[in-house]
Amino acid sequence: MKMDDTTLASIKKELASIKERSPFYARKFANINPEDIKSQEDFQKLPFTNKDDLRDAYPLGLAAVPARDIVRIHSSSGTTGTPVIIPYTAKDVQDWAIQFARCYKMSGITADDRIQITPGYGLWTAGIGFQLGAELLGAMAIPMGPGNTEKQLQMMVDLEATVIGATSSYALLLAEKIAEQGLGNKIKLRKGVIGSERWGEKMRNRIANELGVQLHDIYGLTEIYGPGIGINCEYQSAMHIWSDYCYIEIIDPNTNQVLPDGQSGELVITTLQKEGAPLIRYRTHDLTRIVTGTCPCGSPHPRIETLIGRSDDMIKVKGINIFPAHIEEALAVTEGASSEYQVMIDHMNGRDIMTVFFETASPEEHRPYIELALHKAIKDKLALSVMPKAVNVGDLPRSEKKTKRIFDNRY
Repeated sequence: MKMDDTTLASIKKELASIKERSPFYARKFANINPEDIKSQEDFQKLPFTNKDDLRDAYPLGLAAVPARDIVRIHSSSGTTGTPVIIPYTAKDVQDWAIQFARCYKMSGITADDRIQITPGYGLWTAGIGFQLGAELLGAMAIPMGPGNTEKQLQMMVDLEATVIGATSSYALLLAEKIAEQGLGNKIKLRKGVIGSERWGEKMRNRIANELGVQLHDIYGLTEIYGPGIGINCEYQSAMHIWSDYCYIEIIDPNTNQVLPDGQSGELVITTLQKEGAPLIRYRTHDLTRIVTGTCPCGSPHPRIETLIGRSDDMIKVKGINIFPAHIEEALAVTEGASSEYQVMIDHMNGRDIMTVFFETASPEEHRPYIELALHKAIKDKLALSVMPKAVNVGDLPRSEKKTKRIFDNRY
């Protein structure tokens, strides 16, 4: 993406003092003179920052301010390895709230709305981010957090919630429970703000139809504030990223070269105003592309396509690279298949076997034909033969957070 003069000036200002403020970058940029960064080309020569760097800085090695200026810490949602701890100043918290409130406004949510917040609170950034934005917007926040689905439904009905904030997995679970209990005519929801995990078009349509809402993808990650650094607008085309807070690049994850706008690759983010833990050229591992042209909504902020997946989500079966998106796309064109699936990969008798379990409401006698259709859809897309297995709707696990869909049992 072309770096405009304002962005270049912000980056040069950030770099001018970063080695003095941040011991982390003093070490990382030990052989770099920030004054030499005078253009976009110069900037693209700077080294990337990655998650291992952040883990190595545990617990507070990322801090670029004195401890007395840190008002909060958050940690990424990963469950393995050393945690990544991100410190926030009071300005960082306020800036995050500003960005999240913008997301609400861009999706057509107003101070008259009542926002039921189901993502987790605590070290995870999700729940409190939804709340910060709601309070700044002036909307009613209903801070439920995850779980206790019966209580969720009671509050949703009794408090007449108009917006639901959730992971796609939990939004689907709520939609199913609402249908089971016949609560559709008591639900006042009109918008869903969904984030934290990738979800396919079939799942999107199912949630939207069963909840009766317009859905919006919200983007963010703990390392860069949290959810709220971007969202798709009323035109639903792609997610706008707040370019006064973040500068984005797309790189080839194999060569590390910056790609032209429109080409798919890994998203790299540089913070422009973060005080507690500024990050320069942070590799997110999220796969997407910069959408070219002007959005019909008129926003000047750049757009990225809904995430394809993560570079570290890729699995290789029989020499073929597979992402969850490939399975979701095949399900989308398979009539009779629902959105929910689970992939099991095993190594038996000297060969890899990939079984794709998927839900369907079709009667038993129709299921072999649906399995054949899914087999063909995956074969056409990936040149890979799999074993599709139809199961009843509700048989696959549901999650209040993120749903794990691919299990590689070969190792």
